[in-house]
Amino acid sequence: MSAQPLVRVRMQSACQHSKFALQVSNLDLVLDKHQILHNISFDVAEGQFIGLLGPNGAGKSSLLRCLYRFFTLSSGQITLFNKTISSFSHNEYAQQVAVVLQEMPEHFNLSLYDVVAMGITPHKSLFSPLNKADHELIAKSIEQVGLTHKINESFAHLSGGEKQRALIAKAMAQKPRLLIMDEPTSHLDVKYQIQIMELAKAMGITVVASFHDLNLAAAMSDSLLVLQQGELYKSGTPTDVLDAQLLSDVFDVCAEVTQVPCPYRDKTHIPHIRYHFGYQL
Repeated sequence: MSAQPLVRVRMQSACQHSKFALQVSNLDLVLDKHQILHNISFDVAEGQFIGLLGPNGAGKSSLLRCLYRFFTLSSGQITLFNKTISSFSHNEYAQQVAVVLQEMPEHFNLSLYDVVAMGITPHKSLFSPLNKADHELIAKSIEQVGLTHKINESFAHLSGGEKQRALIAKAMAQKPRLLIMDEPTSHLDVKYQIQIMELAKAMGITVVASFHDLNLAAAMSDSLLVLQQGELYKSGTPTDVLDAQLLSDVFDVCAEVTQVPCPYRDKTHIPHIRYHFGYQL
């Protein structure tokens, strides 16, 4: 069965609304009198993986910062599971949303275990100690990302790939319903780029992730959002979105797009991009 499209025309009934994890309506963002995002609207189906694409400066990080409440909207509305994000308390929002960023904090002298344990904080009352179930969840999350052998090491001493896996483990321990990832693989080796995204996909929750690697985005995403100059340029399945014309118009590159078999059970084929070289000399 083909994957259900992630971005779609808005439904009107309350029953249909319940299928959406995230709804963005007429979003505008103005910072220092500069229009950063303009009139962006899309819906995300619960449990789907959406890839966010666009050239540098298109507004990808700004849009994600609106989603995780780092920026306040200038106008428009964002709804998370049928509730406006501004109506969540800080703790309530942290129970629903986990964020993994490209910039990796050092977390001072915390061990890997302590960093992952931070994911449980939103579910605990103030000064409440970790119980047996909490420790088991932390250990299981670390095991799932293959870092049990590093469990007591300082987070600051981990490699880049290990740090990102640790942050995925922290998100697993947090047990969110939505995971937001802002280009978390940009500075990683290919092995870890694939591994980080597969770990995120394996969580089985709603994911919104920005990408630089268009082929990785096509392989991992159920649907794509493409931004250009702060506006939503195109949305749909990878097959519908990624073609030679879009790559030329949005990314200013010449490329050939072919369909190749997909390893995931919910898709049979995905676009694969082969770039041409020498034409800009």
